[in-house]
Amino acid sequence: MDSRLAADLTGLPDLLTAARDYAATVLDGLPDRPVAVPAPEVAPAPLPVTGAGASGALVEFQDRWAPGFSGSAGPRYLGFVTGGATPAALIGDWLTGTFDQNAVTRQDSSAVDLERETVAWLRELFGLSDAHTGTFVTGATMSNTVGLAIGREWLGEQRGVSVSRQGVGALGDIAVLSGAPHSSIYKALAMLGVGRDQLRTVRLLADREAVDVAALEEELRKGPAIVVANAGTVNTVDFDDLRAIAALKSKYAFWLHVDAAFGAFAALSPEHAELLAGLDLADSICVDLHKWLNVPYDAAVQFTRRRDLQVSVFQNTAAYLTLPSGDPDLFHLTPENSRRLRALAAWFSLAAYGAEGHREIVIRNIAAARRLGDRLAEIPGARLLSPVRLNVVCFGVDRDVPALLAAVASSGEAFLTPTVYQGVPALRAAFSNWRTQESDADRVITVLRDLLT
Repeated sequence: MDSRLAADLTGLPDLLTAARDYAATVLDGLPDRPVAVPAPEVAPAPLPVTGAGASGALVEFQDRWAPGFSGSAGPRYLGFVTGGATPAALIGDWLTGTFDQNAVTRQDSSAVDLERETVAWLRELFGLSDAHTGTFVTGATMSNTVGLAIGREWLGEQRGVSVSRQGVGALGDIAVLSGAPHSSIYKALAMLGVGRDQLRTVRLLADREAVDVAALEEELRKGPAIVVANAGTVNTVDFDDLRAIAALKSKYAFWLHVDAAFGAFAALSPEHAELLAGLDLADSICVDLHKWLNVPYDAAVQFTRRRDLQVSVFQNTAAYLTLPSGDPDLFHLTPENSRRLRALAAWFSLAAYGAEGHREIVIRNIAAARRLGDRLAEIPGARLLSPVRLNVVCFGVDRDVPALLAAVASSGEAFLTPTVYQGVPALRAAFSNWRTQESDADRVITVLRDLLT
């Protein structure tokens, strides 16, 4: 054994203590750490020949790389839709690396059963019935991809072909319909061989990002299709009328996929749960967990009512693998054959804080978003472009948006991301971190006022 490796094995308890102490220092400093930092120039280092051991590597990381890392796990990182990691989730993530389970089969571990339990807890959290089965994947993009792959197989079933065996060319023309699809939907269609251009956007309701159900029905009259509905759009957290869309299934044949990447967490707010009415009627659902569940990257879950079609798409056959029958092992259900036990961090956070603890996070984040939206009126030239429906504030300013965003980031106080809403350059502030308080919204208002007045 290499001498440095042998020394690290002997000194592992002390090394873990050193890493723990350093991690604790980083986490304790998150509230005051610059939320975003210009990436410093770090000269590439050559591949080490002998190496410095784990202790030396930790020192080098602290000196060379850590100063350029953002405070994205902190309370005022409001770009994209970014959560953090609750204390319990962080413990679960560390233990995921410790046990290093390849969570795909019951042949050698109970890891798969832990994932099944976690999925069942999540199903209950979001108000879904036992008709939905679920599996962990890397993020919303992969969750959407899996759901659309199952929908593609369903289209083949309607036309008497097997896409998984014959290829997407056997389907002929494919109709994918959506009102305001997330960019990951286009990416998924490209990866699945369906093609970005096959997505037909359907008319929206006036001044909304919600689809006009009457216009959707007109499109459905043309034949079987995949419908991508939104439970929380990325710009304004608008929700399609899922119940009305699902009701169209009594007249038309279509696969209903719901992108609920972070909107699914509206189920935890009594004031907003009605927005998800009809979610359980979907054929497949995407939920991203490293957003509002506040577990470390990467973690998401996909749900479907048609596990049989899911197995048709993703099954893996080899002499050393279990058969895809009954309750299939997980390598039969997603693109990965090898996968880390992503479910453990989610299991820890749900076991530690339960539905009530996560409900408190959601309600507190919504309150912070509302506070920011309300206080924008105090800033000349700033204006809401859409009502604050949940946890995202979409607003415009009478200034150059990229320059303002750069100035906000340079202040170290906050990080926001740009968008374009109804043709207007805009800013987004997305509240989904478990540490965030209404006082953090006030700090964002202060930096915006300083920069805009």
